[in-house]
Amino acid sequence: MVRQSELELNTEGNGQMTDITAEVSRAAEESGIKDGIVTVFVPGATGAVTTIEYESGLVKDFAELMERLAPQGKDYAHNARWGDGNGHSHLRASLLGPSLTVPLTDGALALGTWQQIVFVDFDTRARMRNLIVQIVGE
Repeated sequence: MVRQSELELNTEGNGQMTDITAEVSRAAEESGIKDGIVTVFVPGATGAVTTIEYESGLVKDFAELMERLAPQGKDYAHNARWGDGNGHSHLRASLLGPSLTVPLTDGALALGTWQQIVFVDFDTRARMRNLIVQIVGE
C-alpha cells in the first residue's frame, strides 16, 4: 500500500532549520500503514531533509559548519551565470540531499531518542515550501 501527503512550510530561508518530526509522524499515523518506510522529499534544489538532535547548540553548530563548507560570500560560477546569489544554497542542499527515508515499525517512526527529522531551507529568501511525505508498507 502507498499513501502520500504534503507538508506546507513557511520558511525564512538562509539556513533556517525546522523540526518536522511531529508532522511526519502524524502523516504516517493517518496513513493507516503499520510497517514499512516513510520518505520525506523536498522538490527544489535549495532545500534539504536530514536528521539531527534538534537543540539550539547543534542548530548553531550546523549553521557554522555549512558556512565553512560553502561560504555565502564566495564567488560561485552559478551566481555569475544566473545572478541570483544563491550558489552556496545549492551546494549546501546538495551535501545533505532532498530526501530521507525512515523505517515505520508498528505505526511509529523508528527514530533514536535524540533524533529528529528536520527540513533546512538554504535559499536566500523566504518562501512557501511543499514537502512530499510518502509512506509505503502494509
